[in-house]
Amino acid sequence: MVMDQAQPFSGSLFQERLRTEDWGPQFFAYYYKQWDDYEMAYHTHDSTEIMYIITGVCRVDVMIADGSSEQVVLKKGQFILLDAGVPHRLLVQDGVPCRMLNVEFGFARTTPKHPSIRQLALEEAAVHTLLTRPIPYLVLPDPEEVYHTMKGLVLELDQRLQREARNLTSPEQGTLVHTLFIQLLVRIARLRGEMEGSTLDHTELYVKRAIEFMVHNMDRSIQVKDIAAEVNLHPGYLHRIFRNSTEQTPTEYLTMLRMEKAKMLLHQTNIPISEISDYVGVGSRPYFHMLFKKTTGMTPVQYRTSVERTQWRYPE
Repeated sequence: MVMDQAQPFSGSLFQERLRTEDWGPQFFAYYYKQWDDYEMAYHTHDSTEIMYIITGVCRVDVMIADGSSEQVVLKKGQFILLDAGVPHRLLVQDGVPCRMLNVEFGFARTTPKHPSIRQLALEEAAVHTLLTRPIPYLVLPDPEEVYHTMKGLVLELDQRLQREARNLTSPEQGTLVHTLFIQLLVRIARLRGEMEGSTLDHTELYVKRAIEFMVHNMDRSIQVKDIAAEVNLHPGYLHRIFRNSTEQTPTEYLTMLRMEKAKMLLHQTNIPISEISDYVGVGSRPYFHMLFKKTTGMTPVQYRTSVERTQWRYPE
């Protein structure tokens, strides 16, 4: 979908005037699209572009300053930010479709009620670092934060375009678009900072994302293959880097999280012991009891009883 281009300027995300004058985002195009068996010719944009891979796999070839090209394979949960003027092309293999979320943006003067990119860079160190370290392209994995923000931005852009077609717009209706873009820029900047701050060749970020997935999904029946798929790694490779980082396997770490949650539930709630296993994602009650005793040295009944005795014990 092509957007209105009313008095914007396009160009690089890294140009100095974004840090010295008050500019905000101006959107040129956006889309959801599924590609299959597709080869795009090399081309450039005057605007900055973000491609987010929702499902599938695609390849982006990027031509850099010395005339050589670099091939970037993007999988589910990854995105690429392409700076303005950088030649690139998209390739999608036959039979392996790629569903993508895309947005292209430049810049326009912002009003006083909307914070400018300059103001954001003054308040957010990660954004200042991003804007002052130019690169032709940036590839990052995403713990879904960028996806949800970018999806909300594209949906709001589409709704705003529909309202404009019906002459229903008002100046206030651009506030949410501006806010979502600011969130998007902050999230990308922080992810880049985390990635560059890793001392283990980016493995720490993968481990962090794996742990976040475990924490948010430990109540479900998940396995190492599910965790690996979430962070776009082979299960064997995830197992190796996870153990190097935490001195535990992913399975051991997940069990630890589940048993800590079970202890909390036994201690702080009145949930029947027979139901605790369901709350921590262990479908078999005998297996849950075995894991809990192996971890704590007590059965769930003994643990709850010991906690209750401690709570009611008067000081001597």
